[in-house]
Amino acid sequence: MTTIQAAAIRIISAGMFLALAVSPICAQTESAKLKKDDGSVYDELAKAPKKAAARRNPLENDPEAVEAGANLFTLHCAECHGATAEGGRKAPSLRADPVRRATPGTLFWILTNGVVRRGMPVWSKLPEPQRWQIVSYLKSLPSAEASN
Repeated sequence: MTTIQAAAIRIISAGMFLALAVSPICAQTESAKLKKDDGSVYDELAKAPKKAAARRNPLENDPEAVEAGANLFTLHCAECHGATAEGGRKAPSLRADPVRRATPGTLFWILTNGVVRRGMPVWSKLPEPQRWQIVSYLKSLPSAEASN
């Protein structure tokens, strides 16, 4: 074996060692990044400002608001969230516990502002009473566990 061949083998060996040593570090970094980017779709609920979350639904005692909200949901939301809000290919279940626990004001804020980075449009152009009707409908739904 010549000196050049020996040097080449050492360089290749060092490169392989470095690749093997760095690979797990890169994998851990990528894994951490995925976990960070792959947060729960329900994390958006926590982003509602306190003032918005504290808002009360002015239609909460209106028996017609739930029915009107169901019609609006069918028209504007069911395509993504499923016919009965069970979730679909494009959007999460709105019968899940995080949504059930969310305040009416939080749901109204999400409807108003959307979750654009996840594909939910902004519904601020929908009249405010109609957004509250959708909130009334969502709050009337049984939990995902109750409907199974």
